[in-house]
Amino acid sequence: MADPNAFLHDPRRRNLAIMAGVAAIMVVLAVLALMHEASLVAPKYTPRAFFPGLAHRSHLVARIHIESKKYGTVDIAFKPSAGWVLPSQHDYPADYTAVRKTLVSMAGMETIAPQTARADWLHYLHLDSPDKGGDGTKVVLLNEKNEVIAQMIFGKTHDIGEPGGAAGLFVRKPDSDQSWLVRSVFVPSADPRDWMNKDVMSIDQARIQEADVSPPGGPSYVLRRDKPSDADFSIVQMPKGRELSYPSAPDGVAAALVGFTFDSVAPAGNFDFAHGGELVTKTFDGLQVSAGIVKKGDQYWVRLTATALKPAAKDEARKINKAADGWAFQVPAYKGSQFMSSLESLLKPRTKKKRG
Repeated sequence: MADPNAFLHDPRRRNLAIMAGVAAIMVVLAVLALMHEASLVAPKYTPRAFFPGLAHRSHLVARIHIESKKYGTVDIAFKPSAGWVLPSQHDYPADYTAVRKTLVSMAGMETIAPQTARADWLHYLHLDSPDKGGDGTKVVLLNEKNEVIAQMIFGKTHDIGEPGGAAGLFVRKPDSDQSWLVRSVFVPSADPRDWMNKDVMSIDQARIQEADVSPPGGPSYVLRRDKPSDADFSIVQMPKGRELSYPSAPDGVAAALVGFTFDSVAPAGNFDFAHGGELVTKTFDGLQVSAGIVKKGDQYWVRLTATALKPAAKDEARKINKAADGWAFQVPAYKGSQFMSSLESLLKPRTKKKRG
C-alpha cells in the first residue's frame, strides 16, 4: 500500500503541484484582467427613447396605418363625429384600448441595444419591409393632414426578463437598416379583427333560462330549464316517440350567444334577415336578445336586438342596442351552425319499423 505521506516528502512532486496551482491561478487572473479591459474599452450604450418627443405629439395622431404580408393594410382613423373607427369596416368603432396602448407604447419605447445594420440580415429578425414581401410589420402614425408623425417596422419579440410584462421588440425605422432591440409594453396587432370594438354583449351561460329557435327551412322549437342550477336544457314539447341524441345535446344551441365574438362587420341592410333564421335568448334576470341569422356563401351573419323583460335588464339592453344597432356581425362558422341548428339534429335518428 502506498505511503500517503510519500507525496509530501517527494520534493519533485510537491514542486509540480505548487507550479500547477500557481498556473491555474494565473489563468484565472488573466481571464479576469481581459474581462476588465474589455469592459473599459467597450462602447457604453445609454438607453434612450426610440421616438424622442412622441409623447408630446401623440395627441396629434389622427390615423394609424399598419401593413403586413399576412393581413395587408389596416387603417384606424379618428373622426370627430364618431371617434376612432375602421374605415375598411364601414367606419365600425375601433377598440380604443388598442389605440391607446399603441400610442402609449410607441411613445414610451426605449432602446436597449443596437442590433444588426446589414440589410441582408434583417429578415432573420423579421424586419424586412412588408411592401417588398418581407415579414416585418409597418406601423405609421399620421396627423389629420396625412403627415407622418412617427413610423417603424417591427419584427420578432425577445424575452428581456421583465416581471412587469414588457417585451423586447426588434424594430427599425423604414428609412434605415439599423435595427434595435427596444423595450415595449405593448405589441400592436396587424390583424384587423383585433382592432374592432368587441364589447357588444356578454352573457354568461348560467343566466340563460330559455332559447326559442327558428331555423330556416325547419320547425321551430323551444329549449328551457327551470332554474340556473339545472345542468342541461330540455326540449319543450318533445316530438312524439323521439328522444334526445344525448342529454346535453340542446346545451350548445341554448348557449349560442355565450362568448359572442365576430370576425367582420357590415351594415345590417346588406342582408335579408326576413328570410333567415332566428334565435331568441331569454335570461332569468329579464334580458331578451333576438339574433337574426343568415348564411351568405360560407359566411354566417347575425343581427342583434335586445329587450328588457324586467326593469333590472334595461341598462344592459340599452347598451347592447347602442353597440349593435345597424350592424351585422360575421360569426365563426361553428357559432353560425349553432344558431341554425335544426330540431332533428338534436334527436336520435328515427327507428325504422320492421316489416312483418
